[in-house]
Amino acid sequence: MRDPELGVPFLRLDLFTLFPAMFEGPLSESIVKRAVHANKIGIGIHDLRNWTTDRHRTADDTPYGGGAGMVIKAPPVVDAVEDILGDDLARARILIMSAGGRRFTQPMAQELSTSGRIALICGHYEGIDQRVTEILNAEEVSIGDFVLTGGE
Repeated sequence: MRDPELGVPFLRLDLFTLFPAMFEGPLSESIVKRAVHANKIGIGIHDLRNWTTDRHRTADDTPYGGGAGMVIKAPPVVDAVEDILGDDLARARILIMSAGGRRFTQPMAQELSTSGRIALICGHYEGIDQRVTEILNAEEVSIGDFVLTGGE
């Protein structure tokens, strides 16, 4: 994708998370900060709780079909991604951070950098309801063989 005014390559990254404050520091410093100011990248941080429908803003539930632990529910994630991506939904790369996903590598980073628009869904708890992957045709991506508290 190119910035229509500047004619330079442009990447839009939308992060979907239950913990948006975790991104404020890292994305407002150093190389990322300079890229944003140079209009090479645009970053949106979206709180999945804004797409919940109950007064408690509940975004987690037991896994659909059973299983241990809690997962992020499908409706808020699907609604958020569809709402934010809008007309770009069909051409955006939608990634879900998952321990069982395809390993993130430098070649993958280079490939993604030319995609124009990326939606990055950050899991938490035991993960994200599998229906999200199916409904959004998302790709599961792993950053390595270790356990983290969340996908942020």
